[in-house]
Amino acid sequence: MNGLNTSTSEEFILLGFSDRPWLELPLFVVFLVSYILTIFGNLAIILVSHLDPKLHTPMYFFLTNLSLLDLCYTTSTVPQMLVNIRSARKVISYGGCVAQLFIFLALGSTECLLLAVMSFDRFVAICRPLHYSVIMHQRLCLQLAAASWISGFGNSVLQSTWTLQLPLCGHKEVDHFFCEVPALLKLSCVDTTANEAELFFISVLFLLLPLMLILISYAFIVQAVLRIQSAEGRRKAFGTCGSHLIVVSLFYGTAIYMYLQPPSPASKDRGKMVSLFYGIITPMLNPLIYTLRNKDVKGAFKRLI
Repeated sequence: MNGLNTSTSEEFILLGFSDRPWLELPLFVVFLVSYILTIFGNLAIILVSHLDPKLHTPMYFFLTNLSLLDLCYTTSTVPQMLVNIRSARKVISYGGCVAQLFIFLALGSTECLLLAVMSFDRFVAICRPLHYSVIMHQRLCLQLAAASWISGFGNSVLQSTWTLQLPLCGHKEVDHFFCEVPALLKLSCVDTTANEAELFFISVLFLLLPLMLILISYAFIVQAVLRIQSAEGRRKAFGTCGSHLIVVSLFYGTAIYMYLQPPSPASKDRGKMVSLFYGIITPMLNPLIYTLRNKDVKGAFKRLI
């Protein structure tokens, strides 16, 4: 490659908030606690969904995929961040930077599509309840999940390749906590307008289009729920969708802010915090949101205990 090949034997410096050393200890504690909660929370959902026969449904199949994704998502960045925060040399190898870039981008793209698939599942469950088991059969669920994962990793291959081909001209300081496309584009010593346009276009495909499908699905869901005569039925329908809507709002809101906002030097630190939110805080909150608001999952935990 002509891009980062000048730095293949070197290390990159991840600046993070190194200009504010008083933030390092609080951030280390927040990251460590968030990572531990993410690991245990998502593992618990995977185990309980697998072990309890009552949760062998499409909804929990997709939720298991989301939990597995969040486990890998945070593990690709947080351990390195914890090491760098407590280290005087805040570095990452070239290979580690490439791996972070590829995995983080692949799993983030996959989550965009998976959340849209989960909204389709809720749409069928509420708007077509009598045909739910016929429509959402096991083969379709596997195909939808596989399409999400394959599309996410395919997008990562393209974007990572285009980003890594940019020449750095000796620049090694990444003004971020981890290797992410917007931060690496700033290292290039050539015009990155084409790369930024490509990133914007793909972000529209993976963020705005799935979000539009989710909003359309929930417009039909709200109409169907309001036609339910029973107050208990309406409450249960809104309850099963409420958790998903909260997760969608947290993930898409922060990701759209990061990838679809014009670059601005004034919002540099704000962009770092937003990246940390959708890269660390959201995967930690997902299991809490789904368990605290879901009677089926709480009941399954009680039965297993």
